[in-house]
Amino acid sequence: MVTECKEGTFGFQGVGGRDVVAQFNGGMITSDGGALLLAELESKRAIVKQFADCFTDHRDPELIEHTVLELMKQRIYGLVLGYEDLNDHDQLRSDPLLATVVGKSDPTGKNRRRAADRGKAMAGKSTLNRLELRTDDPKLDVAYKKISANTDKIDRYFVDVFLQGYEESPEVIILDLDAKDDRIHGNQEGRFFHGYYGDYCYLPLYIFCGDSLLCARLRESKIDQSAGSVDEIKRIVGQIREQWPKVQIILRADSGFCRDEIMTWCEANSVDYVFGLAKNRRLLAVIEKGMEQAKLQYEITGKASRVYGDFYYRTLDSWSRERRVVAKAEHLEKGSNPRFIVTSLGWWETDARPLYEETYCGRGEMENRIKEQ
Repeated sequence: MVTECKEGTFGFQGVGGRDVVAQFNGGMITSDGGALLLAELESKRAIVKQFADCFTDHRDPELIEHTVLELMKQRIYGLVLGYEDLNDHDQLRSDPLLATVVGKSDPTGKNRRRAADRGKAMAGKSTLNRLELRTDDPKLDVAYKKISANTDKIDRYFVDVFLQGYEESPEVIILDLDAKDDRIHGNQEGRFFHGYYGDYCYLPLYIFCGDSLLCARLRESKIDQSAGSVDEIKRIVGQIREQWPKVQIILRADSGFCRDEIMTWCEANSVDYVFGLAKNRRLLAVIEKGMEQAKLQYEITGKASRVYGDFYYRTLDSWSRERRVVAKAEHLEKGSNPRFIVTSLGWWETDARPLYEETYCGRGEMENRIKEQ
């Protein structure tokens, strides 16, 4: 089969007075052509630039060859292109295409100050490592660690980028909360054995809205799953409402976040919630008839059967008030499978079945984002 080659060219954003074009006549080849699309996205959204603005550069401007923005672009574009390790940049630093999209006006590196660096337009692994390993205190940093991070700005950054993705305020948004083990393979600070996960790990807190990450907080694992959630929710909800004062916000999480402190804060601040609720003898007693009905339906049809219902419930001592609980009385081939959720949404707003099957079970997609860690 004869290959039909295109003789035309494709134009992209220029850098430092240079034209950037894609064509198919050979010459210097790279396997990372997709980096050009990343640069186009950055030119429209300035996602990496906003992140770089969260850092302060205390280096001598006269001695700098790689700006903070260039370092950030090099590292982030590398990650997006599949180069996870810093060691990869010992080769990537010589890639003229990556240097171009990073913003280097000398993408071949022929004019670098040191002879040993010529032909390598970008930073090596050691320079990038100094960016990632810092005390964030210029008074404590040594000579090679002079780029400090403003953690408050970084926290706001993730929410800002999320908000910028909308041309107008949506009517409803759902914030998903979850925690997941991040296993440790050494003697890192904060190392702790978690019995549920059966290994030494951290237990980071994640908050997503759809595909957008709003919070990723690294924590030790010797804590309750919901620890620190209220502080993060306050911060994120407050920032969202600065721009979208009328949006309905729903928090969604499994039973590890079904805590009175979180639900009480939500009720006091006009935030709705849908949380998993761990089963107990009192809850099972309430749906006993529903479980019998589900079992009978299964015996007749041979297929999984579900009976939904809702009622108001209060724990013996851990909840400060009565709340609406939705129950799923389910019978499967393996036997009974009762499930419960607790919500601030009233029965007049949504029925039990769609609230469970659509609203609550929709959190499964968020778990895919966590797996991507």
